[in-house]
Amino acid sequence: MTSTNPLDRLTQELEQHRGYSRVFQPGHLTFGFIAPLESYPNTPGPNLQDHLAMARKVDEAGFAAIWLRDVPFWDPTFGDVGQILDPLIYAGFLAGVTRQITIGTAGIVLPLRDPLIVAKQAASIDQLLGGRFILGLATGDRPIEYPAFGIEFESRAARFRDALALIRAATEQHWAKHASQFYGALDGSIDLIPKPVGPRIPNIVIGQSGQTLEWIAEHTDGILSYISNPALMPQTIERWRTACGANGYKPYGYGTLFDLDRDPDCPVQPGRVLRAGRNALIDLWKRQQDQGVGHVALHFKPQRRHASEVIDELGEYLLPHFPSLSIPNSSNPEMHR
Repeated sequence: MTSTNPLDRLTQELEQHRGYSRVFQPGHLTFGFIAPLESYPNTPGPNLQDHLAMARKVDEAGFAAIWLRDVPFWDPTFGDVGQILDPLIYAGFLAGVTRQITIGTAGIVLPLRDPLIVAKQAASIDQLLGGRFILGLATGDRPIEYPAFGIEFESRAARFRDALALIRAATEQHWAKHASQFYGALDGSIDLIPKPVGPRIPNIVIGQSGQTLEWIAEHTDGILSYISNPALMPQTIERWRTACGANGYKPYGYGTLFDLDRDPDCPVQPGRVLRAGRNALIDLWKRQQDQGVGHVALHFKPQRRHASEVIDELGEYLLPHFPSLSIPNSSNPEMHR
């Protein structure tokens, strides 16, 4: 019998979502990668020489997700340029070369984009992926980009909330009626096409995007944050669970710079890069799974070894402890490769 409780229906929708359920399952930890799947410790960006082969490799190995960052410009005073390519265009490309791995954004800088165009792009990508898409959203961490778009940095948190509500209305309702503070309104006279493969596209917040944990827990499907000190994870998870409250289970994951040491017994090294051998990492991640972490996204930028070698080692020794879970693809196999 189908539940009439909105929270139960929400849970059922996500349990049946091909991409979301592969990455997030209560009590289970999965692993993905933040593109590009190569190291580039001393340059602002990657060369993408083997990006197609590496995407296929992690897909075939059985990892849970590939996450795509959104970095419109290179700011020489701040960070890097991610995978260089526009994440939504790149996600469409990856739809054609992968078969089971979830493709997610981590995350679209929502205040800098028109939300109805994001809705159109996200639904299109979800169709091409056969329901393997997760829309991760952020407000960005580079104030210098905002003037180029003619947008005030100070309004980013309010714009984020407004834009997300508009995206959800356009993708989840037919002939939607929705008012907006910062963007155009929907009056029910037009209908966004295509719609997602399932009832909706799962959306998660990357970082915190200027929102309270309580707002994120109520209005989104989870959080993919950052970690600076693994010892603080129990307190972090407890704060998140408290924020979720009556909203039930919502997954918590994190992304981290990552360097797999050649010595399998190398202990976890202090610092902002998660650097250790596989045995220490397996022990760490088993503890974090017990603590409630649902997903870890590994960023190869500081990696000292070739990505292919690291992926092989993680696939052989890590995945048996933390396998990705899949539901059958009921879509047309000719449409969704």
